[in-house]
Amino acid sequence: MAQGAGLAGYVRLLRHGPAIRPFVAAVIARLPISMAPLSMILLIQHVRGQYGIAGVVTGVYALGAAAGSPIWGRCMDRFGQLRVIVPTALSSAGMLVALAVITDRGAGNVALLICAALAGFAFPPVGPGMRAAWRIIYPDPTARRVGYALDASAVELIFVGGPLLLSLLLVITPAIVPLLVTAGLLAVGGVSYSLSAAARSFRPVHRDRRPTGGGRSAISAPGVLAVLAVNLVMSIGFGQCDTSLAATARQILHDQARLGVLFAAIAGGSAIGGLWYGSRHWPGPEHRRLPVSLGIFTVALVPLPLLLGHRPSLWALLPLLFLAGLAIAPSLIMQQNILDGLSPRHQVNEAQSLLTAASTSGAAAGTALAGIIIDAGGARWSFAGAAIAIAGAATVAIVSQRRWDATAQPASPADQAAEPAPR
Repeated sequence: MAQGAGLAGYVRLLRHGPAIRPFVAAVIARLPISMAPLSMILLIQHVRGQYGIAGVVTGVYALGAAAGSPIWGRCMDRFGQLRVIVPTALSSAGMLVALAVITDRGAGNVALLICAALAGFAFPPVGPGMRAAWRIIYPDPTARRVGYALDASAVELIFVGGPLLLSLLLVITPAIVPLLVTAGLLAVGGVSYSLSAAARSFRPVHRDRRPTGGGRSAISAPGVLAVLAVNLVMSIGFGQCDTSLAATARQILHDQARLGVLFAAIAGGSAIGGLWYGSRHWPGPEHRRLPVSLGIFTVALVPLPLLLGHRPSLWALLPLLFLAGLAIAPSLIMQQNILDGLSPRHQVNEAQSLLTAASTSGAAAGTALAGIIIDAGGARWSFAGAAIAIAGAATVAIVSQRRWDATAQPASPADQAAEPAPR
């Protein structure tokens, strides 16, 4: 199906049954990405009156997710999406329910950490699965880019919609309900996605059918490690940005409730940037544009630490955050597209899961680093650290250009023909 360019491409995608059904289910299943950590913090703080253990629990949850993602991605390549996503979605949702119940009943720290680690480890690989499913829905790489763009922009909106839903639930329900609702969304979304035609049509490539040139792991494919390195360093900057926004709301604006507005500005800019980037046809290889996008992101962050030294108002910060956000989703789309071209067809789920693991690990490291920097010098220095990290990601992308030039290949007609089409 030819998508076309501009907004018409998104309209055609949203009217295409094999695309819209898994896409909507995947969005629902990924709402817990933004809701689960915040729900844990709110519930644990409500019961214990402490933020310290709440932060540790959410950190363990993130580390569990980073550890599990590559494993489940590799399992999808071997056994298919249905057999992996349904059990992991139900298992992770079950552990979130258990965490909510034992927290509400006053369980000890060890029990909370175990439940959080298991919930994170079992988190279903819906994101990597959806990115791999675009190959089935749209074998043509040009049309597939529209799906990647819409998907990346939807993820950014998740970080706006998820906290807003939690805020509503906190007003009208007990503190345990948000985490229970998060678990329900994960289970319903994960199972619904797995039952879609795109997920069921994915066929694992058995060992005796695998093309030559692929190693035991997708990370061994030429050029893949460089993409993961760019994403890891960039995500360290993301983690610092997120924590810096929280500190800005508390230390500069003196109103923690304004944190949602700050996040909405940068996430809204990212969503718009992603939709704009995906709606256009771009000449030349994708990897040539990645350093440019990351450079724009870096330059947009530079005024923030300078401005925070003068105690700015909320309205002075919002335009800068929006401008910085414009480059985020395009950078992520580029990385997904580059990885799509570099990954052997029989390891596409694992490769995209490795990207998720790099993102999760980098964000966790950036969050921890930002906490140290903020305690030492305040939010302005943490924003400066974020700018340095994004500049580092741009540098890695520049250094990797020659390798990507030598290894990036478009999907061959044979590979495209081998992909089953959803009914």
